[in-house]
Amino acid sequence: MTILVLNGPNLNRLGKRQPEIYGSETLQDVETRIRAAAGEEEIVFFQSNHEGELIEQVHRAADERWPVIINPGGFTHTSVALRDALAEVADGAGFVEVHLSNVHAREAFRQHSYLSPIARGVIAGLGSYGYVAALGYFLAH
Repeated sequence: MTILVLNGPNLNRLGKRQPEIYGSETLQDVETRIRAAAGEEEIVFFQSNHEGELIEQVHRAADERWPVIINPGGFTHTSVALRDALAEVADGAGFVEVHLSNVHAREAFRQHSYLSPIARGVIAGLGSYGYVAALGYFLAH
């Protein structure tokens, strides 16, 4: 099985940007942790600060019938277009929405997600372990 791990805007700044909220791990550290947990499974990583590039990767996952683990960053609260693309994945292999911080304990605008209603699950506040938990879900199902 191939699993696509998507990271949205500003996640390339992990380890530098607000470490008191997002932790000190870099995106490379997160990818290393996921790859170690994946064993023999193929993991495709992609990060972009551009909505259209993320949507193109979601289309690829839909065409290939890959499950998706996505940390949509700020697009969580703003992107109907990303939600519409993920709806096709939701009807197929499915996706899990991951957030490093507990978005429900933060600003009110961060507590609404356009993606959550169609996700298989949402994991928030567990740091990079959230990605590993999402991976575990797909490996078990």
